[in-house]
Amino acid sequence: MKYIRNILSFVFIMIFLNSVFICSADKINLLLKISAVSISFILYLAINLKAPQIKQDSKKLCKLNHGCNLIMLSGYSAFAEIIFTIILCNKINFSVLTIIINSIFAGIFILIMTFNGILKTAISSKQIKFIWYILLILMWYIPVINIIIFYQFYKTGKREFRFETARLDLEKERAENSVCHTKYPILMVHGIFFRDWQYFNYWGRVPKALMANGAEIYYGNQQSAKSVAESAEELKNRILEVIEESGAEKVNIIAHSKGGLDSRYAISRLGMDKYVASLTTINTPHKGCDFVDNLLNIFPEKAVDLIARKYNRVFSALGDNSPDFLSGILDLRASSCKKLDEALEDSPAVYYQSYMSEMKNFFSAGIPLNIGYLLIQKCNGRNDGLVWVESAKHGEKFTLIENKFPRGISHGDMIDLFRENIKGFDIREFYINIAINLKKMGC
Repeated sequence: MKYIRNILSFVFIMIFLNSVFICSADKINLLLKISAVSISFILYLAINLKAPQIKQDSKKLCKLNHGCNLIMLSGYSAFAEIIFTIILCNKINFSVLTIIINSIFAGIFILIMTFNGILKTAISSKQIKFIWYILLILMWYIPVINIIIFYQFYKTGKREFRFETARLDLEKERAENSVCHTKYPILMVHGIFFRDWQYFNYWGRVPKALMANGAEIYYGNQQSAKSVAESAEELKNRILEVIEESGAEKVNIIAHSKGGLDSRYAISRLGMDKYVASLTTINTPHKGCDFVDNLLNIFPEKAVDLIARKYNRVFSALGDNSPDFLSGILDLRASSCKKLDEALEDSPAVYYQSYMSEMKNFFSAGIPLNIGYLLIQKCNGRNDGLVWVESAKHGEKFTLIENKFPRGISHGDMIDLFRENIKGFDIREFYINIAINLKKMGC
């Protein structure tokens, strides 16, 4: 049905774009001319203003789909108009002035449709990278380059539409099953240099997807940068709060990066094994980050102290009570993590599992992860831009996430930091599957 609609839309747009030719044709009677131009103009407006309905109940996706369709129709119309004008000029003896006026008329309304589509796509899409908006503003009028930019908007928007509609269909199918409703609530523990802010979720789109499938979600709420021992103490208090608030006997912890070390410390040293059913660590440096050691060796001590003071001041203003940049960093050194790993004995009462991703090349992520990738690759091999693969192994089960596509999956991708739909890897589905498996295990 959508193909028929697109073909009909294209036909009526082409009729309208050639209104000057139609009005100039001697063999077409006046009533037919007026009817053709009037009806095609009304339909042109309707095509531009009214978004076709989709089966998924989402205004954003409906608008995104409409924007992409307008860009597509603009492209086809522009190409067809050039061919049509060349053929028509050879077969019908229109004056040069008529041809010029028709071409200007068609060009104006193709541009209107193009920018209408671009605007709708830009407003609705969350996947178009910022650089393309800059290029659009600076180079929209440059031939060939503007076609590349318009196509990028169309391609990215259409890919996002297909991805998100498939997700909505999947969510609808399992909506009543509460597949993520685990026996115990899930406590999500962030890594270093972040907080559980209300307006910027550390975990991106993940918590919403988990809750939509029945999960009961809480956050660690520890400060952004402290030593492992101090963060673990804060985490202990948070676990007890969640137990009291939820009425559950235990929690399932899903922890990213340093949050995994904080969680292990709370379980092994602070008696939280009684209240934790499982610990799932994501890209956690159980054996340390040699990257941190390298940076500390490169930067002068005064520079590190200056960065620490600035950081502590900024994050104090952002809500931390007593951030300690240096203590947090020092506990991520390979030597520090090795001591911790040996000292923190796993509790037999807790199920431990770990996951790790890897970047495939320098272009799998931006700065600083791409720099980290190159440095760690020389020392330790495969890594995610901050943590090397072997360092992340811990527990009864270890899973290395490998993407068959060149993009790779970085340290930040594992918490949906950039809210990006990665080809070959659905971050929301990844966490949903973790919850599904915990539920199957009775956790």
